[in-house]
Amino acid sequence: MSTFEHCDCCQEGRFVGSTDPIMEMLSASITVDQRLSEVDIQGSMAYAKALEKAGILSKTELEKILSGLEKISEEWSKGVFGVIQTDEDIHTANERRLKELIGDVAGKLHTGRSRNDQVVTDLKLFMKNSLSIISTHLLQLIKTLVERAAIEIDVILPGYTHLQKAQPIRWSQFLLSHAVALTRDSERLGEIKKRINVLPLGSGALAGNPLEIDRELLRSELDFASISLNSMDAVSERDFVVEFLSAATLLMIHLSKMAEDLIIYSTSEFGFLTLSDAYSTGSSLMPQKKNPDSLELIRSKAGRVFGRLAAILMVLKGLPSTYNKDLQEDKEAVFDVVDTLNAVLQVATGVISTLQINKENMEKALSPEILSSDLALYLVHKGMPFRQAHIAAGKAVHLAETKGITINNLSLEDLKSISKIPLFKLSFPSFSTQFLPDRPCD
Repeated sequence: MSTFEHCDCCQEGRFVGSTDPIMEMLSASITVDQRLSEVDIQGSMAYAKALEKAGILSKTELEKILSGLEKISEEWSKGVFGVIQTDEDIHTANERRLKELIGDVAGKLHTGRSRNDQVVTDLKLFMKNSLSIISTHLLQLIKTLVERAAIEIDVILPGYTHLQKAQPIRWSQFLLSHAVALTRDSERLGEIKKRINVLPLGSGALAGNPLEIDRELLRSELDFASISLNSMDAVSERDFVVEFLSAATLLMIHLSKMAEDLIIYSTSEFGFLTLSDAYSTGSSLMPQKKNPDSLELIRSKAGRVFGRLAAILMVLKGLPSTYNKDLQEDKEAVFDVVDTLNAVLQVATGVISTLQINKENMEKALSPEILSSDLALYLVHKGMPFRQAHIAAGKAVHLAETKGITINNLSLEDLKSISKIPLFKLSFPSFSTQFLPDRPCD
């Protein structure tokens, strides 16, 4: 977002001549920040009311300004607002149009207000709205995971560590592992909203507002929870942007992990699940292909979000106090990440709700060796110390490999031979039948 230093309305006073065209192109942000059009108008309406209460505007002037702003809002909503070349940013565009509609009284609206406190107010209003939408999509994804887990609770498949078969788990446990991580993300977004909900408007450029502006009125009109305590900090702090991008990064890590798991499970080598055609694509050359593009795009978008966080951290790390032009970079990062999250969350929900699992392939993958840890626990229940039991179970695995058989084909005599303590009383097939169906989900 541009600051007041380079707008045409201020060039006419202090500066002689025009700004270099390349500089104007570099400085302009209207193509990006016009997304703030509605919240910018909301902020201006509230500020106009505060100016009227402070005696700066008459009631007639206030009515003209509010009427003009309503007209501008209608033009934006209908897509007929005409941006012109001299509109550096959304603030100057709206102010220019207001003057066209109501005349010179429009110039009173900016009394005591800087674009420094105006833009951060706009961005916070935008982010409050955006976080509510993102949270709704996130909660829907969590709900979809939980509901599917409840329906398919009896489905068993191998759990993996290091991408090697480890222990049997429930499909529902897998789904809920992702739901729990996403719940933490939901909590983080709620915490961020608390810090966004602090009103900076009325801080001026950096030294506060010299007029009798009722900031409580502004807070109430714009539905903020509290008022900023220090004007220098209020116009420059972008902690809430960093927090949002950080939370978005963690959210994308979790979505990327889930996407990677599902990509692996959908391969013909695993065959645990099949994605809906609505979330898959084909190959331009190989007719047999069904590619998990939806999940691959979720995975790739994580890197995009990480990059936005890294970029804004680099912008902020060397800034002196109060507002600097560098902060213009924050809007594009926020807009891009908001759009990315809204898209990937809806796609992820669609994938989860429509994929088909293959219970037969999951059961076939339940090879006997994944009960080796249960074999050790069986010995523990018989009184053997766990370390000895772990060694004994490992010997059973090694003996089966030596014999070229699976562990469940070891005889009772084989099992007894691996331990000097006579604790084995069951053959492995009997043991596996006894333990696998009752295995707890933890």
